[in-house]
Amino acid sequence: MSDLNLPIDFHQQLTLYQRRVDEKLKNFIQPLPSHSRQLIEAIRYTVLCGGKRIRPYLVYATGKMFGLSPGSLDVAAAAVECIHAYSLVHDDLPAMDDDNLRRGQPSCHIKFGEAIAILAGDALQTLAFSLLADQPMPNVTLENRLKIVSELAKAIGAGGMCAGQALDLAAEHCQISLASLEKIHRHKTGALIRAAVRIGALAAGERSEKTLSLLDDYADAIGLAFQVQDDILDITGETDRMGKQQGADQQRNKSTYSSLLGLEGAKIKAKKFCQDAQIALDSLASQSLQDSGASYDTRSLRALALFIIQRDR
Repeated sequence: MSDLNLPIDFHQQLTLYQRRVDEKLKNFIQPLPSHSRQLIEAIRYTVLCGGKRIRPYLVYATGKMFGLSPGSLDVAAAAVECIHAYSLVHDDLPAMDDDNLRRGQPSCHIKFGEAIAILAGDALQTLAFSLLADQPMPNVTLENRLKIVSELAKAIGAGGMCAGQALDLAAEHCQISLASLEKIHRHKTGALIRAAVRIGALAAGERSEKTLSLLDDYADAIGLAFQVQDDILDITGETDRMGKQQGADQQRNKSTYSSLLGLEGAKIKAKKFCQDAQIALDSLASQSLQDSGASYDTRSLRALALFIIQRDR
């Protein structure tokens, strides 16, 4: 990983995908039945109050690498973001991580109450699967759409994101090993990141099948890098900049990469995970060159790996 500078057009591309998926999310939420105005307001508040949109970016960037247009990936990108939003609502609840601030605004349960927050999360989860079942996905076959549905369901269930949250709760006020910490975050944070990458590839069909193992290696590395950087920012970040409470993990006495490795050790770990991601992409480019004589354009995925460990929020 010789060059740690982000490509000059990365932020332009990220902004483009952010705006695109935000517009799609608005369009998908607008026709929802308004039997409960407060519920719809909570859904809109949760989904459209900002965010980096890293997971939709991964769907778009991976699909683009296999020749798919953004129009073929809009539904999948929006569905993944609905799942991410739902997970944040539930994570913030008093019974979970008990966070009162999210993206610089009161958490959903603070603004609307716990009951409506739970229902908003539930509705966002079902909206994700409704989009994948019902909305047009040009150039994505029904078989591949079904694979995407299965991939997302497995990523967020008892073997994925929910498992990670359960492990995280069990580890509070305990000193755990580095291996145990990584197990938590491979599930809690990493599972949906890995799904976003795989979904972008699965939408392309057969031509992506040989790459899934290497894409998994890339996704696992950036998922862990993301969490290490979060742990670093819990110490070094600013609440106003991050949009969430600085020092929250320390207050809950949670084991983090920073507490187990020290701040400098955590920074080294983040760079190592980023390097692992780049190595996986090197292998992917080499494999595609051998198979087809042309190398996949991995620049967008490389840039995101760097962004993850350089971000300040």
